[in-house]
Amino acid sequence: MEKYVLSVLVENHAGVLSRVSGLFSRRGYNIDSLVVCETADPDKSRATIVVSGDEYILEQIKKQLSKLVEVISIEHCEKSETCQREMALIKVKASGEQRAVIIETCNIFRAHIVDVSENALIVEATGSEDKIDSLIRLLEPFGILELLKSGLVAMDRGSKIIK
Repeated sequence: MEKYVLSVLVENHAGVLSRVSGLFSRRGYNIDSLVVCETADPDKSRATIVVSGDEYILEQIKKQLSKLVEVISIEHCEKSETCQREMALIKVKASGEQRAVIIETCNIFRAHIVDVSENALIVEATGSEDKIDSLIRLLEPFGILELLKSGLVAMDRGSKIIK
């Protein structure tokens, strides 16, 4: 199964997210990741939805989404034509000598230490899904206490502006 990224522009009002996500559950499609935020226009929101399936499932999802009154536009985000990023917060066990190794590992991935406590560090990392997963694998031996990933967001690389 392939992963597809959809950027869906919707009206920004109560109940829209429920209608969009309900459409997926009613048809038995799983959402791998969903990120929604208001756009530069406060009357609109952008939902970045990652789904797994084949071309047929992708077309069915697009057809069903386009039937919702609140959906303004749907874009299939090709990896080669969009900038795709994810953010993660990773709380890692960190005592004395381990801290230096963890910090050096984070520097390699251009990740930032955003909080320090006596026995742990919180690392913030942004990048591709592969980059985030690689950093997590390298930090696992130290002991990951907590992990939070934002889900994928995507933006067209060209000069096309979608508000």
